[in-house]
Amino acid sequence: MSAKKIAKKAAPAKKADAKTLSAWDKVKIARDAARPHIRDFIAGVCSDFEELHGDRIVYDDKAMVAGFGTIEGMNVLVLGHNKGATVEENMESNFGMVTPDGYRKAMRLAKLAERFGNPIVTFVDTPGAYPGREAEERGQAEAIAKSLEFFSGLKTPVVVVVTGEGGSGGALAIAVGDRILMMENAVYSVISPEGCAGILWRDGAKAPEAAEALKITAPELLKLGAIDEIIPEPKAGAHKNREAAIKAVKKAVVRALKDLVEIPVDDLVEGRYNKIRSYGNFY
Repeated sequence: MSAKKIAKKAAPAKKADAKTLSAWDKVKIARDAARPHIRDFIAGVCSDFEELHGDRIVYDDKAMVAGFGTIEGMNVLVLGHNKGATVEENMESNFGMVTPDGYRKAMRLAKLAERFGNPIVTFVDTPGAYPGREAEERGQAEAIAKSLEFFSGLKTPVVVVVTGEGGSGGALAIAVGDRILMMENAVYSVISPEGCAGILWRDGAKAPEAAEALKITAPELLKLGAIDEIIPEPKAGAHKNREAAIKAVKKAVVRALKDLVEIPVDDLVEGRYNKIRSYGNFY
């Protein structure tokens, strides 16, 4: 099977029903504290889960949850951003903003998954990487760059699910995969609408305009080829019907995993490389 065919097979576009919500409306929904978080997805998608901790260098970053579990009989590594469900958890996990230690933990365990031939499922939901001084001192930019390189060549299937905010390099560090899924009301962008508005117009009040211009919604990203599939949400949104939303995510993840495990590893990696190289190519 040629790499070209694999890359094509790994991108079955699924269209969601058209909505009247604006891009800014979806930003607000994506940030809603009642949306399912990483631990909700783990509980609803995995039949068992054993969390592992630490990067073996500095400490255990609570903003990155990672461990091995079982999905429909398949042993997988599950990892993702942890925003937290309470104020205390929000503070402990920096609202899902990962430090270099969190990315190194993810890479450490992903290498273990590769060694045992376990697929990887990542859940993306972060406003961005942690911008604090200590994170910069420990090499935030290097950790993100290394993670991008690492996941690009990882010799095991990788399924990515953008569940809420996909913010900048903080999200992209664990969003390099063979199948990129995105929930219907999630957003995914190189910068927040507020940040974009501040740079372009020096006016944060123009964030709604920036959200439209950035093309950060799932339908726009599907058109651009940045994602492969939209996971429909319940009519009221994932924050109103968490159980139904989690079931829809599980169904999409299982389907993607079953497709990817049939592809020879070398072809899988080549197809992933071609997929990455095609980003931004509109001709």
